[in-house]
Amino acid sequence: MGVVLARWSVVVFIVLSAFVLGSQAKAEIWKMEQGGIEPGKVVLGMRAGFAPLTQSLTNQFPSSTGIGSLVNFQAMYSLNKWLLVGMMLEWERHSMSAERSNTDFGHQDTVSVLPTMEVRPVKFGPVIPYANMSFGVNVNSFGESSAISGTTISPSNTFAWRLGWGADYMLAKQFALNTEMAYKRNDGHATIDGARVNDWNASSFGFLFGAKLFF
Repeated sequence: MGVVLARWSVVVFIVLSAFVLGSQAKAEIWKMEQGGIEPGKVVLGMRAGFAPLTQSLTNQFPSSTGIGSLVNFQAMYSLNKWLLVGMMLEWERHSMSAERSNTDFGHQDTVSVLPTMEVRPVKFGPVIPYANMSFGVNVNSFGESSAISGTTISPSNTFAWRLGWGADYMLAKQFALNTEMAYKRNDGHATIDGARVNDWNASSFGFLFGAKLFF
């Protein structure tokens, strides 16, 4: 009986030791470290998602704007352990229709060219939070539907300011899953059949999901 108890005591001790050591190893993996990237790294990202407008596209006539599709490409270079610089290219599309009759007016496309700066002050094991800021230009265009044949809508190109925050989850040294949320300013005017509409505002919140490669 005593031998059996001794054996079970050894087994329990081994299991508890493995549990404690595993917990310590996990805590070690997830500990906070200063700096979220190595210097001299090239980061390439491709994300897609959706973008609701922050307000009505215009107040000049009753209309509703659909939640837009969003695609984002990113290329960055790390100057040190926490600062990156580079470029984003972002495409966004919003459909527009009459508020009551639901008549389809068409869709606005926006291509944003965005020089970008990003900071990565810390990392928590495989999770690396960050924030970025971009300044650039929004190239806007409008595709009219057949329901408003003969009507021409021409939105202006605008100054772009984008503020984003997100996180990478490192699955391997060179590959990460990514999620990001960003506000982008796209406030200008439009010309509709020669008449200027001054409150044409396509500023939006973007929600992106995708992956990044690190070289």
